[in-house]
Parts: sequence; C-alpha cells; structure tokens
Amino acid sequence: MPSTAVGRGELPTGLLTLPGVYRPQADTELLARALAAESFPPGAEILEIGTGTGALALSAADRGAQVTAVDVSWPAVTTARLNALRRHLPLRILHGDFTSRTDGRRYDVVLANPPYVPAPSRRPPSRGPSRAWDAGPDGRLVIDRICAATPGLLHRGGTLLMVHSSMCDPDRTLRRLAQAGLTGQTTARARVPWGPVLRERRTWLQSQGLAAVGEEHEELVIIRAQAL
Repeated sequence: MPSTAVGRGELPTGLLTLPGVYRPQADTELLARALAAESFPPGAEILEIGTGTGALALSAADRGAQVTAVDVSWPAVTTARLNALRRHLPLRILHGDFTSRTDGRRYDVVLANPPYVPAPSRRPPSRGPSRAWDAGPDGRLVIDRICAATPGLLHRGGTLLMVHSSMCDPDRTLRRLAQAGLTGQTTARARVPWGPVLRERRTWLQSQGLAAVGEEHEELVIIRAQAL
C-alpha cells in the first residue's frame, strides 16, 4: 500500500485497529490539531506515549519527524506496526512503560493521550481494553507520572502536548508541570458527548463530585508545556 500524505491537523484514514485497541476519537483529533500547530524541522525527535493505532505517530512521521511510539498494550504495538508498514513510514514502536523504554533519551516533542477516565479502582487494569482509559479515582494515575517525567524527556525548549478531560483538573496538571520546572498553559478545549464508559459510571461520578446530575458532555483540554 503506498504512503498517503496526511493533511495538517488530519488523522490518517483507513487505519487497521485490532480488537481491544483504542480507536482514534475526539481526544485524538484535538491532539492532532495541536500537533499540526507546532513547527518542527524534518528530523525532529518526537515521542508518543500511548500510541494506540499509531495515528498521531504516523501524522508526525509524515512530516519528516523521527518518531518513537510506546504503548503498554501488545495489541496496540502490533496495530501501530502494521499501520506503519502499510503506509511505508518509519516508526520506532516499543512495547512497555514509557519511563523504562525511553532509556534516558530526550525529544523535541512529547505527545500524550494517556488514560484519564476516573475509575473506582485505585489500581490501573493490567489487561484488556480498559487499560487505554481507566486511571484511578481522580483519573490522574498516568497524568501525574507524565508530569514528573517530562523534564527528563525533553530537550531544552522542547514541548509537551497532552490531552485529558477537565474531570482530571487541568489546573492541577499545570501546577504539577510548573513544580517540575516547565511553563505550561491550556491551549485548546472541546466539549464532546459522554461515551459509553462515562454513561455506565454516571452514579459513581456524581457521588465523587466529578459530574453534575444530568451531565451529558465532558470537556477535553490540551495542555501545552515547554522545557526551559
């Protein structure tokens, strides 16, 4: 299959998605637009945390970036590798936790669409599709790890682009990044209808003060932070 150029801010079409792999959705699209707004030269080094189908990694590689994509899910890693092969784009796709697989390397851009859906369990799932979204009672199990690790992942002047729900407290994310020595801001927002996972957890979310009675939409945010 020949490589097909992807327009700025657009996600690749016709991607394979193996069972159990998170399909690109509104959060992926919002992050794709944020990536499109960034200027980086050919050969820029980019890390994607939680690549899923590889959609964002492929968009960056299509612009000439050298992309490393990491995911804890073997089906996601396999899916991303297949999609890269089908598009003839060079991606370095690794299985495992991003903190152990980056081996002290630094990048110009770090992309992250981490698990961020609040869940009753205090421990993340060890298997299954819910690994892509469940993130503890406040939805921050992975977000906080990314905030802490980002200074060691970015070159000086490098940029973090992360998407998550406003349920996870974007101001807290900005404070955590500031404590880690980065300057950050919320650069984009989008309101989207609740999906099936949030609808199933409606009563629990309301009991935790994370959703109002009758709530049907969540706000997604893009956090952009820069290493000084």
